[in-house]
Amino acid sequence: MTERPRERLYRRGASSLGDEELLAILVGTGVRDRPARTVVATMVDSVGGLVDVARASPRELSQVTGIGAARAAQIAAAFELGRRAVEAEHHRTAVGRPEDVFRLVAPRVAGLQQEVFLAVGVDIRSGLLDVVEVARGTVNGVEVHPREVFRPLIRMAAAGAVLVHNHPSGDPTPSHEDVELTRRMRAVGEVLGIPVIDHVVVSERSFRSIAEWLGPEL
Repeated sequence: MTERPRERLYRRGASSLGDEELLAILVGTGVRDRPARTVVATMVDSVGGLVDVARASPRELSQVTGIGAARAAQIAAAFELGRRAVEAEHHRTAVGRPEDVFRLVAPRVAGLQQEVFLAVGVDIRSGLLDVVEVARGTVNGVEVHPREVFRPLIRMAAAGAVLVHNHPSGDPTPSHEDVELTRRMRAVGEVLGIPVIDHVVVSERSFRSIAEWLGPEL
């Protein structure tokens, strides 16, 4: 039995559908004796192509037979969401340097009297994907397991990771345990294909990058 476009989208993802099939899903049911695919083909032909459909106003789209104001608004909203997603992708906060990481997390750890461990996911260009609190400990330390660190990174499809934790004492100098933890996390990251770029230890006013501090010795 042939899969319908909606079924194929659900099972295989939107990339498995053609342009007119995706538009037909937005349009929904057809009108009278005109199925949705026919309505979509008419719209694309009359407006001038897919790019022109994406740029058209709801008023323009509503002039096409079978579209109407409600469907025109749906189509315009879908293309606007796509544009916003692309814009957000291209304007992500850059966290390629330790100082970028410090500026990002400093407000989050300010005033804390216990250590917290954060995983920062980045894309291929070192753009910020998300910051996730992995664990919270005591004033002297925090227990961290690789699965808690990498589970959210895998979920966000991170191309790389920066690990961060704070020292409530005010001294961001990494401990021997911090260094060993970084080495273990790097080994796991290599296996999972999510390289650990750095581990930044922060305090209220300063920070230390373990990658810069140890260099090749890490």
